[in-house]
Amino acid sequence: MALRVENATKQFGSFTAVDNLTLQVGQGQMYGFLGANGAGKTTTFRMILGLLNQTSGTITWNGKPITYESSPKIGYLPEERGLYPKMKVEEQLVYLAQLRQMPAADAKREAHRWLERFEVPHYAQKKVEELSKGNQQKIQLIASLIHKPSLLILDEPFSGLDPVNVEMLKSAILDFQKQGATIVFSSHRMDHVEELCDDMSILDKGKVVVSGSIRDVKRSFGKQNVRLKMDADLSRLGGLQGVEGFTKTHDGALFRIGQEETAQRILEEAMKLGPLRHFAIEEPTLEEIFIAKVGKAYA
Repeated sequence: MALRVENATKQFGSFTAVDNLTLQVGQGQMYGFLGANGAGKTTTFRMILGLLNQTSGTITWNGKPITYESSPKIGYLPEERGLYPKMKVEEQLVYLAQLRQMPAADAKREAHRWLERFEVPHYAQKKVEELSKGNQQKIQLIASLIHKPSLLILDEPFSGLDPVNVEMLKSAILDFQKQGATIVFSSHRMDHVEELCDDMSILDKGKVVVSGSIRDVKRSFGKQNVRLKMDADLSRLGGLQGVEGFTKTHDGALFRIGQEETAQRILEEAMKLGPLRHFAIEEPTLEEIFIAKVGKAYA
């Protein structure tokens, strides 16, 4: 495993921010972190980066602790953005890349390549403070990967972006992964984790409450959804044996079930009520699993 965190704990006085965390991320994998604000995600990232020392446990990258010497191989996009507002974009990107031991000429070339890809080449000579928050976010992401790190840690990379720019950054991150990079990221959008990641963990109050491949996590949850689309009133079907949850939708209803035979029962009863436009058994979403495990919506 490229990144290995074993029994890592971080305490601040009597407060335990991260409690006995264990995870493994293979080379070239995309790993997702979910958790409400204060769950311990950013503290975990800072321990992985060596910005904070863990109180106990071990963290290794390719079998060795992360140190100042290995930092040029790592990229980090913090949740609290860290650009210099008075510096020009190109100057800043080249400077930050040089801190990661990248030659200035290479950094300048890479900076322009990324600015072109993100459709903002005309901002190269603008000060960061002159850019919108969304475009600052693009520059921050470029700064985290311009030196071609083999480990990339992204803390809320899509926050503040409109849907078009989210897709642009997602595409860039996926391409970076295809080049062999290991990527760990957190996001308030669970659908992003669901779409992009191989494995994931849900943290609550510093503890891992769910961990594993997204497919296995969904299967082990033991719940499924049945979606019906028809014009009839489906309220009474919510009381069928085996139905654990019922929600009206604008075009039908959504049922939560624990056993697949319940889906057959719903289908048979629905067909007695009139024409059926749509029937599907769906996997639970990560958001449903999160609410069930943590007891509240993600915030």
